[in-house]
Amino acid sequence: MKALHIITGLGIGGAEQQLRLLLRHLPVACDVVTLTNPGPVADGLTADGVRVTHLGMAGNRDLTALPRLVRLIRTGGYDLVHTHLYRACVYGRSAARVAGVRAVVATEHSLGASQMEGHRLSAGVRALYLASERLGRTTVAVSPTVAERLRRWGVPAPRIEVVPNGIDLTRFRFDPALRAHTRRRLGLPEDAYVVGGVGRLAPGKRFEVLVHALARLPKDYWLLLVGGGPQENVLRRAAHQAGVTDRMLLTGERPPGGSPGTDLPSLLAAMDVLASPSVEEAFGLAVVEALAAGLPVLYVSCPAVEDLSADTARGSTRVRGDADSFASALLDVRSRGPHPRTVAPAAHHYCITRSVARLMDVYTAVSGMPCESPSLGVSSV
Repeated sequence: MKALHIITGLGIGGAEQQLRLLLRHLPVACDVVTLTNPGPVADGLTADGVRVTHLGMAGNRDLTALPRLVRLIRTGGYDLVHTHLYRACVYGRSAARVAGVRAVVATEHSLGASQMEGHRLSAGVRALYLASERLGRTTVAVSPTVAERLRRWGVPAPRIEVVPNGIDLTRFRFDPALRAHTRRRLGLPEDAYVVGGVGRLAPGKRFEVLVHALARLPKDYWLLLVGGGPQENVLRRAAHQAGVTDRMLLTGERPPGGSPGTDLPSLLAAMDVLASPSVEEAFGLAVVEALAAGLPVLYVSCPAVEDLSADTARGSTRVRGDADSFASALLDVRSRGPHPRTVAPAAHHYCITRSVARLMDVYTAVSGMPCESPSLGVSSV
């Protein structure tokens, strides 16, 4: 089987990095097309040996991209087309149908209750999504919560399959030496209690709540925000106004494959707790990665945790979304003493090899071609 993955862009983001991780484990020959923005994840894919083509799409209504995409699919001889993110799903499904490929899968990474990919949902967005959905075979939801949202939107239930996001457990395993090295590099005091936040610095992530919570906490609490985005200056101003500038660190975007001490696993190791104030998530990848790093987690919305039994998600606590609630919860977590930095069962549930095996079942069903599924035992502990 030969598959083509079409994605809206390849800047640093959850869907983009999830695609790279999938392609490292899929037992299928895969190429990638990015409609726009061949950013750091494109470089990472190329370094992995994946052929990446930038379509050079000028905007949402650049219809000249459609015939170019059709030609690319035809000349590539692909058996299956897999699309990721809204614009790629609309154009990719249409192009695949015109090119004669019937095995079309689309993954819905970011459908929230009121927004998609950070943009407000509208009747027009829904109508276009449903019209293009009919051109594919299967829509993959990254969580049962997203599957239910798709059904409420109007996608027929038999056309929906749940394939959760996956993580590389070995990558996030806690290393005390790495923790000490990273905290020294960041200039953290030895007694600092570090509250972490991971994600794009965008309004929907609501990291300003953590800034205001920090102002309510003792002086040995620090805030470490990992990610870049348009709200960086907003958060800096909020920290200045709250009088906590000297206790907040912003790392900026973390390019894929960073060196120890600067990459995401190192930064998670340096934290004492992860806090996720977003009220609307499709999965909650940062929470799962934190659980894999053995961190206690405070969250407002995380389908990846909420879809599991309570005993599986030990170490995670749901809180209300205001600054006072986070401040109170953070004091409570610390009062319980040091958290054992062992992998939570929820993280094992989302091992990347499990996700790949489920996706291969979907590929087999939509293509009618037998595929060798990877062993579930690899990287599962």
